[in-house]
Parts: sequence; C-alpha cells; structure tokens
Amino acid sequence: MQANHVNRILIAGAAGRDFHDFNTVFRDDPRYQVVAFTATQIPNIDGRRYPPSLSGPLYPAGIPIYPESDLERLIAEEQIDQVIFAYSDVAHEYVMHLASRVLAAGADFRFLGPRRTMLKSSKPVVSVGAVRTGSGKSQTSRRIVQLLQKLGYARVVAVRHPMPYGDLGAQAVQRFATFEDMDRHECTIEEREEYEPYVAMGAVIYAGVDYEAILRQAEAEADIIVWDGGNNDLPFFRSQFHVVVVDPHRPGHELKYHPGETNLRMAAVVVINKVDTADYDNIVTVQHNVRRVNPNATIIKAASPIFVDDPAAIRGKRVLVIEDGPTLTHGEMAYGAGYVAADYFDAAEIVDPRPYAVRSIAATYEKYPNATGILPAMGYGGDQIADLEETVNNTPADMVIIATPIDLGRLINIRKPSQRVRYELQEIGQPTLEELLQARLGRD
Repeated sequence: MQANHVNRILIAGAAGRDFHDFNTVFRDDPRYQVVAFTATQIPNIDGRRYPPSLSGPLYPAGIPIYPESDLERLIAEEQIDQVIFAYSDVAHEYVMHLASRVLAAGADFRFLGPRRTMLKSSKPVVSVGAVRTGSGKSQTSRRIVQLLQKLGYARVVAVRHPMPYGDLGAQAVQRFATFEDMDRHECTIEEREEYEPYVAMGAVIYAGVDYEAILRQAEAEADIIVWDGGNNDLPFFRSQFHVVVVDPHRPGHELKYHPGETNLRMAAVVVINKVDTADYDNIVTVQHNVRRVNPNATIIKAASPIFVDDPAAIRGKRVLVIEDGPTLTHGEMAYGAGYVAADYFDAAEIVDPRPYAVRSIAATYEKYPNATGILPAMGYGGDQIADLEETVNNTPADMVIIATPIDLGRLINIRKPSQRVRYELQEIGQPTLEELLQARLGRD
C-alpha cells in the first residue's frame, strides 16, 4: 500500500463501541477516512448520520449509518480498505462469519484493542463487565458503588456504556441525577432500566456518545468512578480493578462470545452469579473454565435473591411475565428473574403472550424465538412502547409480574394487578467484594 494512501474505513457497530472507536482512534487522524458506519442489533439505528458536532473538522458533513446488510455493497462501491468490528455480545462463530463476508468482499477485517481505546482518568476507576448480557453486571456495579461509599468515597460517580438511540448530538454527554433527567433526555425503556436504579439510590450516572467529554465532566465531581459496562463489552476507561460477572445459567458461554472471553481473561475478580438458582454441575463447569483461562483471578460466588411486595398474591394466579429486554434478545436467555419468581411463588400458569403480541413486539418474537412464553420489555421509542402496552393489556392474565429494573408502570398503563420483582447481588462466603475493594482501594 502506498505511503500516502488514505485508508478508507467502515466501522461495523451497534451505536456504542463503534462511535467510541471512531472518537478515540480515527476522528482526528488524517491517515484514515471513515466512510460509513453499519448498524445491527438495535432497532432504527441505521438511516441516520453521525453528526458533524461529534465527527469533527475532518468530517464536516458527518458520517452516514447504513444497515449491516449493505456491507458487501459498501465495500465494493466505496472501495473500503478495512472493516473495524465494533460491537459486542456475539458468538465467536458469528464474528468469523462476518469476517468471512468482509474478506470475500476484498477488505481487511480488524479489531481495536484496549490499549488504543481505553481513556485514562485522573481519578481511580473500578470497572465492571460481564461475559454475556443478563449475567448481573448492573446489580454488581450498584453493589460496588454502595461499598465504595462505605469505604469513605463521598463522591462515587458511575458511567454507563453507551445507549444513544435518539439525537446523537444532543446525547453527547448525559448526566442523570433525577427521574426528570431521564424524561428530559427522552430515554428508552432500555436506558431507563440502567439509569433509574442509580437515581433511586441517590447516585449520579453518566452516559452518552463522547466518552472523553463524559469522563472529564464526571471527574470534576467524583472521588472515584465506576464503569458500568454494557452487553459484554470491554471498558472504555483504564481501570485499577476490573470485575467480570459470569452466568452459570449459560455454562460455556464465557469462552464462546466476543468480547466476553477477553473480559474474562482481563479480570482481576470474577463473580460467579446466580449460584442460588443454577445447577451445581453448571457452577462447577463455569468455575473450571474461569480457572483454565485466568488462573490468577479471584473468584467470588454470589446469589441474586428475588423479592416481591406480596408473594401470596402470586400464588394460584395466571401470570404474564415481563423480563428485561436485552437479556432475552441479544442476551439469548429463555427466561429471567420474573420467570423464576413466578415459579418460586407458585403461580398457577405463565401465560404465553405471543398470540397477543402486536406489530414490533410480534416482530421481536420472530427475530428472537428463544423468548418463548415471556414478554421482553422492548421500548426503543414511543411507537414500540405503545406496542408493548397493547400487548400487555391484550394478554389474558390475572396478574403481571414485572422483572425489569425499572417501574414499568410509570411508562405504560397496565390494566391488571402487578408485582415488581427486585433482585440485588449478595456475596456468599469469602472473599467478599468489600474485602477486595478495601485491600485495593481502601482509605486509611
């Protein structure tokens, strides 16, 4: 390749890691020209542009975003030299099938590593990741926030992996300290599921698109920062203490998904979560896999006990179970905490909502057939939230069991009795997170 050749780049992503990779590596480097992003996983992301306010002076018109199905056409028509893979929670086989498409079309296939994409903070950072969506990473992050406060850090600020599904320019830096902040930013259900629990516990959480700007603003009010990772992506910030959560309900996935296996290999601490509801043999399998690839990691076992306000009200009822959306979709789980609660508290029947699903919710079942008999809390915009509400109220159930991290009744009108399922991380035995945090980051 000629020395003065400008590398023409296409970034394959899902409105998160892709924008961060662009911002940190390509935005100000004239040796590269990012021609386009492609998008997948998240509804209604393609067809937009990465705006000039974020793309910088080398891209005065911004950068178009196309569906990933256009990959081969874009490589040919735009003479793409390199495709950067920049999204998460996908099987290793999936990644290599995409690589095969790229190579067959004539371009290079490339990953960007942590050294190039992690930002350095002036404050200490604790990072929390997972090997799969739905492992319990967010509840672990919240537990760590509480423990750091207990250790004497008065100003603990969380920063969440991006979920910019609206106006990207307006979402460059988002700070959530009140419920009104979420209304002002027109957050989707998925975003609220991540931000609302922090606000409810009196904490501040940041998110957005430009994580350099987010980090600098967070540093101004933080004694320590907790990175709350999304999907099973790698942290965007360099960390002094990397905690990774694994899920024995999906044994073997810790070695089969990208970049979850990388997270596992990087971890200082591995939390084997949900040991209270997982099969013993699966717990042993996961622990063996952890030891095989990261023998120096400290292993913590933890439970995710479930709570409802009135367990007796569930007994004998025909119930509709609503679960966290990403856990059932790209997380590929067939059930979650709501299903466990319905079984544990003796519901007579779990009503299958699929015959009553409308429009985008029906389409979700077609795309993710693993979500059999339960309802994923999809809500990537006003229309989809309306579809979710109609599906809930169409389903002939005596009661709705809501296992999303937020109060879904604040967003949709549920015309049936309902029970919220709550679950928090609870370490079992020793060592505990508190002991490990005290040893690494404790204040005298």
